[in-house]
Amino acid sequence: MPTKRKRIGILGGTFNPIHLGHLLIAQDAMEQLVLDHVKFIPSATPPHKTTEALASERDRLQMIRLAIHGNNRFEVDDIEIQRGGTSYTVDTLMELRRCEPKASLFFIIGADSLAELHLWRQAQRIVHLCTFVTVPRPGFETRPSIDPRLDSASRKRLRQHVLRGHACEIASREIRSRVASGRSIRYLVPDAVTEYIRRRRLYQ
Repeated sequence: MPTKRKRIGILGGTFNPIHLGHLLIAQDAMEQLVLDHVKFIPSATPPHKTTEALASERDRLQMIRLAIHGNNRFEVDDIEIQRGGTSYTVDTLMELRRCEPKASLFFIIGADSLAELHLWRQAQRIVHLCTFVTVPRPGFETRPSIDPRLDSASRKRLRQHVLRGHACEIASREIRSRVASGRSIRYLVPDAVTEYIRRRRLYQ
């Protein structure tokens, strides 16, 4: 009997901080795509975001661990932090491919980020290293918008999987803003993450 190919979801980002929207996306992807695991991969230095309000790598890793505690199908992977420098998706996918050569990789991406994929390093190559899974965002069409500078085969691959279910408007920047102004972040992040932010005096 042939060995079943492992199906791994990849959810990358700064996770600054991780919130309930991230967890809902991961759960939806796991159920709808029948994934064995979802890897949460925090970036070291993101190429397309400012880093002035970025919590330390240690703090972001620990918040992810607290958020996913008790779910043995969610895991944190510090592959980009260990590599250091600017975190490029193409490098991460190539490294994961080396580590898991027989696995099927599913890269989970927001519709807003998908519309900018042509700006990513080696975008054309990224498309063929994994299967993209698009998360609808408020204000973006159900049919993902993809820049025509990517070839037609790539655009077709990028439209194959669109998640259904929990479109969530929670944003990490809103959480940081609420913390800075002394407002509650209850029900936006897991309670353990709220307590960690308070104890470490993050985003103040």
